[in-house]
Amino acid sequence: MTRTVLCFGDSNTYGSIPGQAGGRYDWDTRWPGVLARELGDGWRVVEEGLPGRTTVFEDPLAPYRRGTDYLPPCLGSHAPLDVVVIFLGTNDLKTRFAAGPYEIARGVGVLAEIAVASGSGPDGNAPRVLLLGLPSLAPIEQEGFEGAEEKAMGLPVVLERVATELGAELLPLENAVAYSPLDGIHLDVGGHAAIGTVVAQHLRGMF
Repeated sequence: MTRTVLCFGDSNTYGSIPGQAGGRYDWDTRWPGVLARELGDGWRVVEEGLPGRTTVFEDPLAPYRRGTDYLPPCLGSHAPLDVVVIFLGTNDLKTRFAAGPYEIARGVGVLAEIAVASGSGPDGNAPRVLLLGLPSLAPIEQEGFEGAEEKAMGLPVVLERVATELGAELLPLENAVAYSPLDGIHLDVGGHAAIGTVVAQHLRGMF
């Protein structure tokens, strides 16, 4: 039996290279590719990463990036899915959204609720859901992320509460992985390798 996992995220699932506008790591380097290699036979990994993607926030400067808009058709097109991995929240830290830790965590929770209610799992049932916490943020030099480090520090506790309320799995990353110091919000090669490895370990434990 082959299990299918959907990796739904932003530029860090897409594989944007830190400090390099438009650059993208190859499949073998990106964490979904690492995940596929670590899981091996019997698993199919679907990569759905989009730079700038948010959870629930409409970005007037970057349209068509709201996760709640794209997730439902995405689930339908890739069904049946055994597990949906949601790795979002970094873009929600942008100053223009004025969102605190609770609002960001709830945005992740809304996506989890969409996945569970979708019937996109095997035999029309709910897929399992795995939420990924954010890696540790390095100092962010990019405009538009003022105050992001402070908000990110309050996110793990609230995200854990949201995951518990929803009955979703949560894999914290802040003590295991850090964003690149080149820009503070993107994974380097080592970060991708680390996430792909720990997610594979967690998924094997779930099944």
